[in-house]
Amino acid sequence: QVQLVESGGGLVQAGGSLRLSCAASGRTFSTYAMGWFRQAPGKEREFVAVISWSGVNTYYADSVKGRFTISRDNAKNTVYLQMNSLKPEDTAVYYCAANGGVRPSLWYSSNNYDYWGQGTQVAVSS
Repeated sequence: QVQLVESGGGLVQAGGSLRLSCAASGRTFSTYAMGWFRQAPGKEREFVAVISWSGVNTYYADSVKGRFTISRDNAKNTVYLQMNSLKPEDTAVYYCAANGGVRPSLWYSSNNYDYWGQGTQVAVSS
């Protein structure tokens, strides 16, 4: 069982930065691939980024590539999402999620994640 709690959201102007954190409980955090997803009003939840259990492999949605960076600290049971050059279209509720063993080709789908946080709101003004 893994419990996830996101923090770090807020209101920022376009071009600004935010760093989201996701703190996990449980001793098995280091065995999970960790993803970030987001959901804007009236839209489906979409993949943002994912990091392998070791932190070696990372993948990003094309819309955030080059602007966002996902990282993790297994000693602190925490995964991060550094968001730079934010745009109004990045406005959404951001969720972290843990998946416990599906192959990497399935990491892009929210259906393959076992545990979810409650979300943190990010709003980017123009």
